Formats: sequence, structure tokens, C-alpha cells
Amino acid sequence: MKRRFSIGAIGWLAVALAPTGVSAQNEFAGIARLQQMNAHVSGIRSMADGEHYTLLTDEGILRYRYDSETAGEQLLPAGAPKVDDYAFSPDGRRILLASGRTPIYRHSYTTTYYLVQDGKIVPALPDAQKPRDASFSPNGRMVAYSDRNDLYVCDLERQSTRRITDGGEWNAIINGTTDWVYEEEFGFTRAYAFSPDSRRLAYLRFDEREVPMMELMRYDGKLYNQAFSFKYPKAGERNSTVELWVCDLATGQRERIDTGPETDQYIPRIGFTPDGRLWFYRLNRRQNRFEMIVCEPHGAQRTAYSEGAQQYVERVDAETITFVDSDRFIVRQEGHTGYMHLYLYSVRRGPLAQLTKGPWEVTDVVGTDGKRVWFLSTETSPLRRNVYCVGLDGKGKRRLTADEGFYSAVGSAGMKYLLTTFSNARTPNRIAICKGTGEPVRTLADSRELTAELAASQRPVKEFFTFATERGDTLNAYMIRPRDFDPSKRYPVLLTQYSGPGSQSVQDKWSLDWEDALVDKGYIVVCADGRGTGFRGEAFKKSTYGRMGALETEDQLSFARYMAAQPYVDSERIGIYGWSYGGFMALSCALKGHGLFRMAIAVAPVTSWRFYDTIYTEIYNGLPQYNAAGYDDYSPLNFARMFDDRKTRLLLIHGTADDNVHFQHTAEMARVLNRCGKRYDMMVYPDQNHSMRPDAMQAVRQKMIDYTLEHL
Repeated sequence: MKRRFSIGAIGWLAVALAPTGVSAQNEFAGIARLQQMNAHVSGIRSMADGEHYTLLTDEGILRYRYDSETAGEQLLPAGAPKVDDYAFSPDGRRILLASGRTPIYRHSYTTTYYLVQDGKIVPALPDAQKPRDASFSPNGRMVAYSDRNDLYVCDLERQSTRRITDGGEWNAIINGTTDWVYEEEFGFTRAYAFSPDSRRLAYLRFDEREVPMMELMRYDGKLYNQAFSFKYPKAGERNSTVELWVCDLATGQRERIDTGPETDQYIPRIGFTPDGRLWFYRLNRRQNRFEMIVCEPHGAQRTAYSEGAQQYVERVDAETITFVDSDRFIVRQEGHTGYMHLYLYSVRRGPLAQLTKGPWEVTDVVGTDGKRVWFLSTETSPLRRNVYCVGLDGKGKRRLTADEGFYSAVGSAGMKYLLTTFSNARTPNRIAICKGTGEPVRTLADSRELTAELAASQRPVKEFFTFATERGDTLNAYMIRPRDFDPSKRYPVLLTQYSGPGSQSVQDKWSLDWEDALVDKGYIVVCADGRGTGFRGEAFKKSTYGRMGALETEDQLSFARYMAAQPYVDSERIGIYGWSYGGFMALSCALKGHGLFRMAIAVAPVTSWRFYDTIYTEIYNGLPQYNAAGYDDYSPLNFARMFDDRKTRLLLIHGTADDNVHFQHTAEMARVLNRCGKRYDMMVYPDQNHSMRPDAMQAVRQKMIDYTLEHL
């Protein structure tokens, strides 16, 4: 699609006059077709016997054996609705189905729940109006759920519903689910937990009344637009006050749990030990002091684990602590050695053993059987992942996967089997089952048709390399060259990157995206992970603390100069692209590049960290009250005057319903560019969120292809 411009005295605004995605040539459609051919499995669940697993397919929920290839057994009765998610009761007698989604924020949604039992399907929560986050109790007799910010429990045996909390109100009080910032940054929405005996229900209560209000404008093709208002805590502003409560389900009595004297803190996870003691995470506002507290009987509390850091404790999640039994737990942390490793602790006795060690990182905990722990690590290369296991005494570590590339893994109950997904730069996904000891059992899918098509078309693949910046830092990078690459010719180059703290874009993993369409058109695509990115140790990752955008921009500019010096590169035709944090970086590089870049595309860019949320921004940049320079000195808003619009063509892209990086970021960037008399292009997608959903994902990618072909 050719660019259309509405040219004013100050700025250039690209206006979509036809349906988005309409193009004489839709290059991204071919990429999307190949993406869809890559093998994958959805909705895998290990059944309680450890011998069977289930998958969610277009046909329904199918049960298979791990150890032998058999036809899947259909677990849904005829006439079942389309299933978006599902869960088994602990005894396997019932299945809870979620069908249909009404989005709340980018990740959360309300849905309709059904229950499958005795070969029949019935509504699961007949009294619910807008239910979400439903789950079975450990005894399988109850389902807890949230509805309009209050928590309920449905007794499946008695077919009755009990209201656990009251006072829930939109933009005010939330019981049993999380507020926006917890959902986005701590990665969970179900903020309640049953005790193992199903007699108690612990939950978080969020009071967000003092959190400032954010309003997004919705258009939706209506005569009058309407504002969507929600509580969004920006850096340095008020967070929700969060309390921990426990309800006795027999008596209905509720008790507030003492979580310490600080109210401006985070409680990012709650749960119960296997023997029924309540535990919770406690994290201070600066996120440099983390504790796991266990509540003993009769009200006493014990700090079972604590960790501190000068800058920050790596963001905690469900895998930070894994309980082995009622006393022992595994911790994944980096503070002791500067690399992320596993340690065994006792609630009562403290540290017991270091389970892994070396100049590499444990990236994921797969599971434990009480004697060993299975995990993924970067031991062979920061760019790769393999599955290992080690005894809980730190002895007998073994690598269980053989190929060189990128593995993910899901363990069976009891860890007798593993379902692994493998790929590398040349090999699309291969999904297989192996024993917990590593011996292969069978292959489920191998992307055979895709592999054949890639070979027949001689599709270019990533070539990995390292380069040294002017200051001497060695960075990991990859390059994709056109099929008919001739080193005697000179090619245009697109830098693609993300660059955010702890992230990784340079991975030995199969992938295709819109940039690969440019390779088909004779462009070289490159990517480098600069300082601040992950999996190279704590010092490398935390080097950008307190000054987000400073070192990362230096490194991407250095990478562009390195590429410009290569004899096969047209130094006058170098572009840069990024989305979200990557958009912040693409914009920063364009403004500070002094014409180094012919073109830059920034999608949903952060333009001032003062506009972004508390949890993400403050962990990496501190609070603006104490680090104003770290917020202002590297904000693209302060560098519009440096932008050389005679040499660099800039495209800003944003969705107006982005609840994460608000359209405010791009609007304010446009304001300062206009004031400075700079020319730029803008593409606005009405009512699309940060991922350009619900319907502009492909249109945005084709737009970027078109723009690059025209201006680079």
C-alpha cells in the first residue's frame, strides 16, 4: 500500500482512507501462512495418574497416553461449546470449561463456565453474572470464582453459592482478583488460594480508590465516543493498598493476616504449604527486598526466605519458590553468585544446599518429584536452552536433551515423563515425549511440511555472531541475508530489537515475522542484544539500572555503525524498528542518530518513563522522586530538537485503546515534534490494544513492510 499524506505546516500524518491491511501486495500473508504451519500443542494438562495427558484441539479435549501412540479419547460430550480453557478436578471426575471471552484488560476477561461430569455438560456457576478466574477446590467439591470484584464459592454437591466478600466495586475495591498493574507486571489474575483440606480460602483485597484514574477513549464506530476509565498507577504515584485475608469456609469467619507495617508494598503471590500453612511473598516498593513469610499455627509468622539487592531483586513469579514438601522448598535466585541458580531451603532450618552453579543461568523450573528437580538452563550457550535434572543434594546433574537449540518442557504429574518442544534457527518446532530420565518415547509433531517448504525455497536463516562496541563490550547478534546474497554488492539493513531489561531477542530458536518479508526483497535484517538484556549474568543485566535508555541506545548506535562499516552494507540505507520498549529504543536512536538511520519505525513506544506503570518502571529506574534525572535525561520527549528529519524518515504507530503503553506517549511525542517543526509520519489504529488486537495485528505488520520498502 502506498503512503498517503495529509501535509500540514508542521507535521505529516498518514491517514488510512481504506480498510487497514489492503495492499497491492500483501507480503506478510505469506509469512503468516508459514507461521501457522509451525507445529504446536495447546492446552496440555497432565492427569493426576502421571500416565495420561490431555490436549485442547479443534475437536475438543482429547486424552492420550504418554508411553504409547494411540488415538485420542474424546472427553467432551456431544454438543459441548467451544472451549477456550479448561481444568480437571483433582480426582479427575469433573472438568471445568471456560467458553467465550469478554476482555477486561489486555490479559484478563470474563467468560461462561460449564461443568462436565458423568458424561453430561451443565452450567457451572448458575448464580454468576460476570465470572472470571474460576478454579476447583482441592477436594473437587467446590469452585471459587470472582464476579464483579467480589469472591464467591459454589458448592457443586449442594448446588448452592456462598458470597465470601462484599464491597467489591469497579475502580475501588477488588477481592480475589488483581488490579491492572499486578495483572500486567506480576503475571497473574487469580488472587486467591484454597488450603489443601479445602476448609480455608485465602485472598487478596485491593483498595485502589487512591490510585489515579486513566481514561482511554473508545470509538467503536459509534455516533458518540465513550471513555473507558480504569485505575493505572504511573511511576511514583499511589498504588493499591493490598491486604491478605483468610475465610473459614465452614463458619464464614474472615480474618485479616498481618503482612507487616508497610502499606506501600507488594504481595505478589499467596498460597499454602502442603501441610496447610499459609504463606505469602512480601516485596517492598523499591523491589530490592523480597521475603517469603510462612504463617505458623496460632498466629506466629516465620520469614522462611529473604533476599536483598543494592539495585533490585529479579522480578518474582510462581517459579521463584517451589515447595518440595511441608518443610523444604527450592529457590531460584541470582544474588549469591551473580547468575540465576537453584537453592534448597528449609522453612525451619534455612539454607540446605546449592543445587546448581556455574557462569550460566537457570531460566525455568520444570518440576520436582521430591528427590530431584528438573530445570531449563543456558549452560551450553546464553542463546540456547536445554533440560537438566539434579538431585536435591546438588549431586548427579544430567543434561536430558540432546540437540543444540531452544527447548521448553512440561512435566507429567510425578515427573515420570516430559513433553518437550524444540527448535533452532534452521529447524521449526519438534514436539516429543521423553521419560523423566531423558530417554525418547515418541514424537508428536515435527513440522514436516513446513520443513520441506523451507528447504525447497531455501529460506534464509539466522547467522549468529558477536561484535565489539567502540567501548569494548561484546554483544550477541544475528544476521539474516537474502537468498542470493553477493558480498560484492551493497545491501540496505534493518535493525530489529527490543532491548528491555532482562529480555532476549538473539536466540537460537526458529521464528518468522514481518522482517523476514524484507529479506525476500533483498534487505539484510540484523539484531543485537545490548547491555541490560538477560541471561549473561546479573552485572550485565543490571548495568542499565537507573538510566533506562542510556547504555541501550549507545549499543544500538554502535551496532548500526558496525554494520555501516561492512563492505556489503549500503551505509546510507540503515533502518531501525522496535515495539513497546523496542519502540522507545527505535525512537531514541532515530532522534540521537544524527542521520545515521534512513528510517525508523516505533510501534507503541514509551516516550517518557514518567507515563509508565509503577512496578515495571520503578524496579529498573527507581522512583522518580529520587531519580528524576534517570527519567528525564533519556526521555525521547527531550530530544525532538535533535531529530534530523531531512535524513531520517520516522513512523510512529499506536493503538488508541492501548491500556499498557497509553496513546498519551505518542500524542506527547507528536506534540514536541510539532513544536520543533519536525516532519514525521503517524499511523493510528482506533480501538486496538498494545498487541494491536482485536483485528489489526496483520495490518500493522504489512504497513511496516510497505513503509520500509518505500523509505529504506
